[in-house]
Amino acid sequence: SGPSGVGKNTLLNAVVARSERVRYSISATSRAMRPGEVDGKDYFFVTRTAFDAMVAGDELLEHAEYVGNCYGTPKSYVERRCAEGMHVLLDIDVQGVHQISENRPDAIRVFMMPPSLAELERRLRGRHTDDEQKICERLAQARRECALAYTYDYIVINDDPDVAAKELDAIITAECCRYPDRKNYFTEVLEK
Repeated sequence: SGPSGVGKNTLLNAVVARSERVRYSISATSRAMRPGEVDGKDYFFVTRTAFDAMVAGDELLEHAEYVGNCYGTPKSYVERRCAEGMHVLLDIDVQGVHQISENRPDAIRVFMMPPSLAELERRLRGRHTDDEQKICERLAQARRECALAYTYDYIVINDDPDVAAKELDAIITAECCRYPDRKNYFTEVLEK
């Protein structure tokens, strides 16, 4: 997770492109579709009523409201991909991280930081998708989110997207090398 405008989608897409075993989770959202976005690819765009029904039906691993819109991670997609041996990358805000940690204790929490608040503001304004009030709300929210970065397992600073993508890829590789994921090799080697 990380503040709006930090470049999460760019980095996640770069990491997914590097590996056949990494998938990008598609979130459900109640926000309006932006120009160029595709339902079912960028997000599952649903009404607020449909989103509330998903929450009530326990169909989401996490969900949160951000600047007046709802976002959530559908359980079925993540569970299906994990069962296939995939690593699933989620783009969630800080509210959702606590829920994910409870629902999936095996989740690795990575926070993406902007190199500075001034750069984050430049990126938000450069998107030309929000009015002045929304930009101010997003910057205020970014300050609150960055203050919680210490609760994550890893921090990636997105100053250079190529370097940040390599760092995120390295985190995935390092996590795959943990003892619990490789302990079967010890048994095999010691028994021979």
